[in-house]
Amino acid sequence: MHGVKKTFDKWAQNGRAELMEKEHGNNVSKFLQTLSFDKPFTFLDVGCGNGWVVRKIVKENNCKKAIGIDISKKMIIQAKKKQGNKKEEFFHTDVESWNYKGKFNFIFSMESLYYADSIEVALEKIYKLLKPSGQFFCGIDFYSENRATARWANIMKIQIHLHSKKEWKKFFQDVGFAVKTKHIKDLKNKKKWKREFGTLFIIGTKPEK
Repeated sequence: MHGVKKTFDKWAQNGRAELMEKEHGNNVSKFLQTLSFDKPFTFLDVGCGNGWVVRKIVKENNCKKAIGIDISKKMIIQAKKKQGNKKEEFFHTDVESWNYKGKFNFIFSMESLYYADSIEVALEKIYKLLKPSGQFFCGIDFYSENRATARWANIMKIQIHLHSKKEWKKFFQDVGFAVKTKHIKDLKNKKKWKREFGTLFIIGTKPEK
């Protein structure tokens, strides 16, 4: 995990945080538009980077609180600098060790869960942080079926877990989630994989009881 922290601290300083927002923003926006925020809700972004998803979510009228957490201290510093709404909060922590007593209606994570030391442990904590009937939305570009992204592990030279869509679904089911999946494609993107495979979103719903 130390290598992941170091990498993202570096990215926070060299402009990669803004690049990630640009790279993922279109598909994330498309996905969020498929959701209903018609009741008051609380929101957590795991691996929030510079806080761009949190800033997007607090614009929803029914958002009561939106929190972003990240293992990169420098990403959180950026997020706090960009903070413009009292409903936003940011914490420098990983989800596994985060000592937070509240529960959330929605938890989101874009391109971060596969960096965890243990995906199972991270998912167990996320499950506990959700209210009954709460949902976890996990966006992934790096999955086995999307062969164009498989080389990322060698390029980045940090811990990164590659799994298939079926394997990801099982991770969620084993924790107790009811699972659905959705592919969001960017049909106008210059990158072929973004047009043909797109972002895999895994939607886990916690039972009511």
